[in-house]
Amino acid sequence: MSDEHTHSHEHCGEHTHPHEHCHGNTESHSDEENLALLGYMIEHNGHHGEDLHELFHSLENAGKHDAAAIIGDAMHYYEHGNEKLAEAKKLLEAK
Repeated sequence: MSDEHTHSHEHCGEHTHPHEHCHGNTESHSDEENLALLGYMIEHNGHHGEDLHELFHSLENAGKHDAAAIIGDAMHYYEHGNEKLAEAKKLLEAK
């Protein structure tokens, strides 16, 4: 099985993010690149969190409470993941 894969996603019809990468012998990024990437990911995930929050309320308003509850759980995991990314960023900034 190949380590290479492609995936893309779109939100609110605003823009699409294609990602192609291989998990083989990858080189390390510089500290500056890693910090920039983490900063981007934290901000980017924040926007997706806002989209999920909007979806949560839309489903609640439509009476789709079970689906809304699952979206609420996903929002929690998104927030927790972003907190972990922020922790990693702080560790890199401290060096």
